[in-house]
Formats: sequence, structure tokens, C-alpha cells
Amino acid sequence: MRVLLSGLLSSLLLCGVVVANDYVSNGGVASLRGDTELNTQNSAAGLKSVVEQDKPYDADYVFQPPLIPHQIRHYEMSLNANKCLSCHSWKNARESGATKISVTHYEARDGQVLADVSPRRYFCLQCHVPQNEAAPLIENEYERVESLR
Repeated sequence: MRVLLSGLLSSLLLCGVVVANDYVSNGGVASLRGDTELNTQNSAAGLKSVVEQDKPYDADYVFQPPLIPHQIRHYEMSLNANKCLSCHSWKNARESGATKISVTHYEARDGQVLADVSPRRYFCLQCHVPQNEAAPLIENEYERVESLR
């Protein structure tokens, strides 16, 4: 009986070590990290090149914020400076040839029309993003809304 109990305890300890080891590893679960274990760092991927084009991107769904068709690397965006507005503000758009920002960006949360861009719309990259040559991380079958084709 003593030998049987000792063998049972040894088996339980061995199972505990195996379970603990699986807890540290990804346990065979596929993720965007690939085969990289949770306790190791994957090397960062290189920067993707931005797709630049002369005309704006077509919208894929209604109320989609326009996508940025040019490079924005090193654009300053802070409480004191907004590089986007140097071309896209109503004051500068005609001279720069850029698209004016929407009139909705001059409305405060309560609907009050302001003389300058509303603080809630000031940080452009919250909604507008450039496009790059990256492959999708996950395959999908997304299609543009029929009315926008």
C-alpha cells in the first residue's frame, strides 16, 4: 500500500510539472504571435511602405473617415501643433490643394459651431489612417457596401 501511494504521489507531481510547463507555453494555440511562446519576445517586423496616390481613396462603407493617401511620418501632432491642419484646414486648403476637413469638425459636442477645429476632432489619426503594403493578418471576405461600388 505504501508503494502504491508513493507511486500515485510521484505521478501527480509529474502531471503538475507538465501542466505548469504547458501553462508557460502557448499550449499549441495558434495566434498572431505565430509559434513564439508567451514568455519570449518576437522580433519586431520592419516598417511597411505607405501607399501614396494622387487622388483620395474610395470609401468602403457609409460614414467611413477618409483614408490618408500620402506619407505622414514625422508629422507633429500634439496639443500645440497639428501638421495636418497646415494643409487641410479651411484657411490653407485652397493654397495647398488639399481636401478641406469636413464642417462637422468645427462642431462641439453640443452642436455649437466653433471658429476653429473642435478639440474632439483635433487629433486626426484617431479616425484617419494611411494605407500600406501589408498583407492582412487574418484572411477575410469583406466586401464594399453595394451602394458604394
